[in-house]
Amino acid sequence: MHRIFQERPEILAPVFGVLGVPLSEKATVDAVTTDVTEAKPLERRVDTVLRVGPSDGKDFLLAIESQSAKVAGKEWSWAYYIAFLQAKYGLPVLLLVVCQDRATAKWAAGPFDCSTRGWTALRTYPLVAGPDNLPVITDARTAAKNLALAALSALAHARSPHCGAILEAISSALLEIQQTDPDTAEYVFDFLEVTLGKTPAGEKWKEIMSTFVSYFPGRGTVRETAYLEGKAQGKAEGKAEGKAEGEAKGILFVLEARGIAVPDSVRERIASCTDLDRMDAWLERSRTVERAEDLFAEDPGLPGAGSGAA
Repeated sequence: MHRIFQERPEILAPVFGVLGVPLSEKATVDAVTTDVTEAKPLERRVDTVLRVGPSDGKDFLLAIESQSAKVAGKEWSWAYYIAFLQAKYGLPVLLLVVCQDRATAKWAAGPFDCSTRGWTALRTYPLVAGPDNLPVITDARTAAKNLALAALSALAHARSPHCGAILEAISSALLEIQQTDPDTAEYVFDFLEVTLGKTPAGEKWKEIMSTFVSYFPGRGTVRETAYLEGKAQGKAEGKAEGKAEGEAKGILFVLEARGIAVPDSVRERIASCTDLDRMDAWLERSRTVERAEDLFAEDPGLPGAGSGAA
C-alpha cells in the first residue's frame, strides 16, 4: 500500500486532508532512499520515504509504512526510522502508517513511549490512514478525478462490503480516462491486481479485468501475461509448460513492481520450474516477501527450504 504514495504522490494532499494535517496541493514530492542500514550487520529499511516541499513552509520527510497486522516491536523500529532520518537529513520527519483493518489501525495510532520511572524520553505519534478515515469512493466521477486515491480506498476497504462498489466505480473511471491518460489507467489496473491478490476483493477485480482485455491489450498484468503466454506456448510445447512460463513471468512482474531485486539464481529457479501448484504458491508469496529468496522458504524438501536460500 505504501508504494502508491511513491509512484502517485498526488495522493498525499487528499490523504493528509482526511488526517487533518494541512498540506498544499502545490507541494513538491521527491522519493528519498529508503535504506536506513547501519554500518553493522543489522538491516533496517523503511517502506517508502518522501521529501515533501510545501509551498507554504519548510521541507519535511514523510516515512510511509504499510502494516497488515500488529507486530511486536515494530513501534520501536518506527521510532528508529524517525530519529535516523532526522539525523541524516536535518529535516523534521512524519510517519504515516497505512492499514487495511481497524484493529491494526487502532494499534498503529499509538502513541508509543520510551519511558521509565515517570520520565518519557521519546514518544512516537504515527499518522494512520485506514478504513475509519479513508473515503469510500463508489462514484465513478469521483474515482476518475483521483484514481490513485480510489485505488487506495479499494485497498483500505478490501475487507468491507463496500469494496465491490468501489472496484466497479474504478472500472468505470478507467474506461473514461484510458484514452486521455493511459499511463495512470494502466498503473491503477496493475496496482490493484498485484496488491489485492487472491483475496475476495482480488477475485472480484479479476472478474472485472476479464472484460477489459480488449481495452488494455499488452498491459503486462499478471493475469494477462499468464493467459497469453500460456496460450501461445501451450500450442507449441504443451499447455502445462506454457502456463508455467506465463506464471514465471507473472511472479517476476510482481517482484519487480514491488521494487524487490531478483538475483539471477532466483530468476533461473523460477524460470525452470514446471510445477504449477508450486508456481501458484510462489505467485501468492511474491506479494508479501521482503526478499526474492523468501519465495522458496516454505517449500518442503527443497534445498534451502526454511532458510530463504535460492
